[in-house]
This record gives sequence, structure tokens and C-alpha cells, in this order.
Amino acid sequence: QLQLVESGGGWVHSGGSLRLSCSASGAFSLDYYAMGWFRQAPGKEREGVSCMDSNNNTYYADSVKGRFIISRDNAKNTVYLQMNSLKPEDSNIYYCAAARESNCVEDYDYWGQGARVSVFS
Repeated sequence: QLQLVESGGGWVHSGGSLRLSCSASGAFSLDYYAMGWFRQAPGKEREGVSCMDSNNNTYYADSVKGRFIISRDNAKNTVYLQMNSLKPEDSNIYYCAAARESNCVEDYDYWGQGARVSVFS
């Protein structure tokens, strides 16, 4: 059973940066998983932020394109989300997810517990 744990959340002033990490355990390697980052504010729908497929192709929501960067280190079984030029509207709980698919998909099989990001103006 794959388990995902996010870290790196916190608070930052507008324009600042944070890097989220998602460490996976219980899997031999993340090489064959599509990995995604999502965010969800209380009472709102979950929003896809970014995804990296098993060929390291990356996809971003328009709202974060040019500011966020997804990356992975398969040797460490860890996926990252570098968040730059943060805005107050980026404040959310961010979730890491893994899919037993090579391509980015809508439905993911495994989820982390979430990391809170707060951006103050």
C-alpha cells in the first residue's frame, strides 16, 4: 500500500516562495506512477494544480503556470512542488496524489494528508 506524506507547508508573504515535498513509502519506485498536486479550501471544490506523468511530462493549471514547478526524484521516492511568486489566493490545503497510471489522470489512487499553505498580503 502506497503512503504519501506532504511536508513544507507554512506561511509566507505575498511574492514569497515555498517548496512542498511529497514522500512516498510502500512502493518500490514511483517511476511508473503519475503524480499530481491538488489544492482545496474549506467549502470549495478541489482544484488540480499540477501533474507529472511517468515520462516526466508536466502539466499546470492556468492559475499557477509560470509560477509553480513540479519535479520528482524517483531515487528518493519524492515529488516536489516549488511555488514561487505566491499570492494570497494560493492559500489552500495542498494534497499530493499518486495514480497507478503512466499518464496524468482525473482520478488518483493514493492521497496524502495535506499541507496547509497560507499567503499573506
